[in-house]
Amino acid sequence: MAELRHSGSTGRGGSHSPVKKDDEAATPLVADISSVAPAAAGRDLRDRCRGTSLLSFLGDDPGVLFRHYRANDATNKVIVGVLSLLLVLGLFSLPSLWTHLNGPYLCHKDGIILRCPRVKEEPSLWENPYSATTSWKPCAERRDNGISDLPPENETNGYIFIHAEGGLNQQRIAICNAVAVAKIMNSTLILPVLKQDQIWKDQTKFEDIFDVDHFIEYLKDDVRIVRDIPDWFSDKAELFTSIRRTVKNIPKYASAQFYIDNVLPRVKEKKIMALKPFVDRLGYDNVPEEINRLRCRVNYHALKFLPEIDQMADLLVSRMRNRTGNSNPYMALHLRFEKGMVGLSFCDFVGTREEKAMMAAYRKKEWPRRYKNGSHLWQLALEKRKEGRCPLEPGEVAVILRALGYTKDTQIYVASGQVYGGQNRMAPLRNMFPNLVTKEELASKEELDSFRKHVTSLAALDFLVCQKSDVFVMTHGGNFAKLIIGARRYMGHRLKSIKPDKGLMSKSFGDPYMGWASFVEEVVTTHQTRTGLPEETFPNYDLWENPLTPCMCRT
Repeated sequence: MAELRHSGSTGRGGSHSPVKKDDEAATPLVADISSVAPAAAGRDLRDRCRGTSLLSFLGDDPGVLFRHYRANDATNKVIVGVLSLLLVLGLFSLPSLWTHLNGPYLCHKDGIILRCPRVKEEPSLWENPYSATTSWKPCAERRDNGISDLPPENETNGYIFIHAEGGLNQQRIAICNAVAVAKIMNSTLILPVLKQDQIWKDQTKFEDIFDVDHFIEYLKDDVRIVRDIPDWFSDKAELFTSIRRTVKNIPKYASAQFYIDNVLPRVKEKKIMALKPFVDRLGYDNVPEEINRLRCRVNYHALKFLPEIDQMADLLVSRMRNRTGNSNPYMALHLRFEKGMVGLSFCDFVGTREEKAMMAAYRKKEWPRRYKNGSHLWQLALEKRKEGRCPLEPGEVAVILRALGYTKDTQIYVASGQVYGGQNRMAPLRNMFPNLVTKEELASKEELDSFRKHVTSLAALDFLVCQKSDVFVMTHGGNFAKLIIGARRYMGHRLKSIKPDKGLMSKSFGDPYMGWASFVEEVVTTHQTRTGLPEETFPNYDLWENPLTPCMCRT
């Protein structure tokens, strides 16, 4: 990273551009006494002020004094009138002011400034203000003593089946959506199959990662779920291969009505249908509130990892908090700087000429249509960086964290794949924060061996350790980060979840005149809005990252 000079800046009062003090002109409102001897200047000032009175200022004519008091009297009447008007307006506005001050906690963004109700205590580096986190509570859990309104299994509108593709967190979202779609169509859901794509290569089954019994039991009053394809359906292989048994024309972020109009008739006709593909095939704003609440119920309550995964994650959390022999908070850093992510971003990063040539060849091989002849990529890389769409390098992350106030003693857990550039690329981050570890450094080989047979099990460990951290920091987008931020918001949002503003950081890193003090001020101010507190929802908002409405309620 070319602009990591901030960590070495020494100017406490750095400015955006150099200013020569010698060029500053004296203000015309102040007399220039530089040519007068100090003693003479002092005597002149004392002589002018000694013995003065109101009469001496007004002159020798008593009429002047009378007119002065008359003017003051008129002025006083005006002031009293204005104050009376303000008092009346204040009385009318007291109810709305009282409501505002005592309303539920919800911050509003004003540019990069977060406008929030006043809180008593200052937020620390490790947590959001307590008073800012007590007005919202999770409310998507299963109803107590709920009465199921589900019809018998043989009276539902048929069966639906999905392949949950991608990595662990993409699969998690697909499962939540599958439950919601089954509810929309009043269909029975066959337990989803976790299908790994060419990147995530292993054969993990649903029961290898999630507690199936809890999943089915928790949702029994919402959706009917069965473990396998019914016995009466003889040709199970047909469900995976036959076009007659597959619905493929589902658009991204489809509405509830789309499923009722286009998918339900085919389910009723064929009795069993596979929905494929099934990634992001259900919208947020175009479905009923209870369906979104059901998705939160699945995500935060029904989908539980197996006990052995939970126990190992708790052990890693305990070791993070006690690495120094004392109880310490820790930060979890989701560092997305793998070769695939760097290549797919089509951003430019500091490196040797050989590295850049190898990356160009890699991009040309993996994404030939986007690569074309490579001539347009430099301009594209500049635009993406300005827009904040490039992954943060490890060194850039280090500078941001130091500007936020975290010291070299900070304990950091890193959830990451193989970092592109290896140890050389990680060196700036490790040098600034030496107490940086991964699960492989916290646990023995023997402890992790039982989890290595399933890639998703290792990903689940990272997920839980990050979710339970005192501060979570993401460096780029993705389902992993947004699901963790959403879960931390839902479960109380007391602990911080920092989402760096990469666009502003790119601007700051590229400013040759910005000193360290100015950089720190900008970083701190910018990230007041990015600590994982509840935010107002907006059209096309992401339910997984911000479950405020309708999954959280005012206390």
